Amino acid sequence: MLTALRSLAFMLIFYSGSLLFVLAAMLAGGFDADMVPRIATGWSRFHRGCARWLLGQRVVVDGDLPLGPYLYIIKHESMFETIDMLCLFDRPAIGAKRELLDIPLWGLIARRYGLIPIERSAGASALRTLRAAARAATAQGRAICLFPEGTRVPHGEAPPLKSGFAGLYSLLGLPVVPIAVDSGRVSPRGRFMKRAGTITYKVGAIVPTGLDRKEAERIVHAAINALNPPQA
Repeated sequence: MLTALRSLAFMLIFYSGSLLFVLAAMLAGGFDADMVPRIATGWSRFHRGCARWLLGQRVVVDGDLPLGPYLYIIKHESMFETIDMLCLFDRPAIGAKRELLDIPLWGLIARRYGLIPIERSAGASALRTLRAAARAATAQGRAICLFPEGTRVPHGEAPPLKSGFAGLYSLLGLPVVPIAVDSGRVSPRGRFMKRAGTITYKVGAIVPTGLDRKEAERIVHAAINALNPPQA
């Protein structure tokens, strides 16, 4: 019963508050584009606060999170980490499905913020566009965050990485920081009920540049699944 009440309170307060942040970004973006990232960061902090105080979800970072010109590759289990990236990094450039950027109002703000659009089926042309956007973000000193599984996966599952990761690893020439996350344990995909508990980010060892693409993929795949339950 308590879990249901907490989940309802989260839905009502977070989504109502999000609408206010969207409206603020729409108004501010017309006068000062720099205000959009600040409002987005405020929204991310609001989301983490709602998760903490309404749902009883704490966040723990296991390991030292290096900051610099890295490609951050993150496990994707729920909506939580996509929003929470703005709490972990300073105005990160986050890869997002292009269709999300076509959502009225939200999509316009996402573009002004500088999300990197990803088209799953466009092949080499999409990779070139992604590379150009990532290089522009790196030149601005922004972290580049990608979710290489392509969509949210249930906790414990370990699908292969999308082919774009290996291509981007070779093209950008950036070391990779793999990050595991277990948000799906307490906030399962597509579920209204969200449980109290701890969401852990486990930072893996830095993957250097210059490795064979398949070897880099193997290392990163293992690292982002480090919080999966042990196999029987």
